[in-house]
Amino acid sequence: MKTIGRVALCVLALGVAGYATLAYALLPLGALVHPGMRLTFHAHPVGIYTHVFASSLALLTGPLQFSSRFRQRHRRVHRWLGRVYLGVGVALGGLSGLYMATLAFGGLTAKFGFAGLASIWLYTGLRAFRAIREGDVAAHRKWVVRNFALTFAAVTLRIYLPLSIASGIPFETCYSVIAWLCWIPNLLVAEALFNRRSGRSQM
Repeated sequence: MKTIGRVALCVLALGVAGYATLAYALLPLGALVHPGMRLTFHAHPVGIYTHVFASSLALLTGPLQFSSRFRQRHRRVHRWLGRVYLGVGVALGGLSGLYMATLAFGGLTAKFGFAGLASIWLYTGLRAFRAIREGDVAAHRKWVVRNFALTFAAVTLRIYLPLSIASGIPFETCYSVIAWLCWIPNLLVAEALFNRRSGRSQM
């Protein structure tokens, strides 16, 4: 089951990263988003492109970092990928995401939802960086798992969007909920995994 879960995580992360990179590189800006969002996209292309490509980089580099075999065999590559993941993907993706959250479609509820995601994404990334700088590998791993759970919001967002459209509920209403739903359950799953592992270690 663990192997299936890891494969699914990798496939989804790489799939969404590839889709976003190709869509935003080859298609006109805003071609695939709701009509009500296009004016914002056209008015803030730098923020959109920075967020999309930095976040896609985080999705591409993140899954490989969780392979213990890869870490043991390629420690130097692991460290450099970690710097790219945190220093480019999370830092630029989070800062541009925080900026774009102030302009998010769906009113204040959506704005606060995406701002919360960006803020906690940046915070967990900083904690992961500080932990490894201090040599606390165990804490570093926990903060990185939390951080990637938030990175994975890019995937869960794109799972909920077609479901919301199929539900027939107005997009404006659904999008405000998805702004929170795309990341809070991810964090809860990460915390549940920590608790499960700690419970097993005490048995």
